[in-house]
Amino acid sequence: MSGSEWTSLSVPYLTPRAPGAADAWTDEARAAGGRGTQRIVHAGETPAPAAVAALLGLGDGDAVVVRRRIIELDGEPTELTDTYYPADIASGTPLASTGKIRGGAVTLLAALGHTGVRVVENVTARIPVEEERAHLRLGPGEPVLQLARATYDAEDRPIQADVMVMPADRRQLRYEIRIG
Repeated sequence: MSGSEWTSLSVPYLTPRAPGAADAWTDEARAAGGRGTQRIVHAGETPAPAAVAALLGLGDGDAVVVRRRIIELDGEPTELTDTYYPADIASGTPLASTGKIRGGAVTLLAALGHTGVRVVENVTARIPVEEERAHLRLGPGEPVLQLARATYDAEDRPIQADVMVMPADRRQLRYEIRIG
């Protein structure tokens, strides 16, 4: 399996896992014959950037908890993911620390009483900023895909916002939608 053949699905990342199960990325990579890992490079409370505040329905600069991760496939960086949570949901929980969360954050959110029922995703292509280019080991001018996702609970409250950046030539996003 090479990075250029990778097709990513969103649904497994939105569904709480069974107790004791691995996170969705570990399982997805394993099923494809690879080793999926992630490095949490930062976690904690921070003021919400404007784009994230809009995704979460907050004011610019309102407190959020962020988890910044470098996602790797077989030791190679394949995605940069910043996941944001409203501070009143995530402060003081494992979401605000750099420790790995068994079953993933979506499973922990569900255990805290916050289950996503609706998701809105926006995908754009762009040239990466220098820090993204360095982390993803991209050459000059190589584009990235950015996926910005907001997850809403049953009361239509945003409970999580993700901003994912991935090399455009190594990723395909696949969506399957059932109507009715």
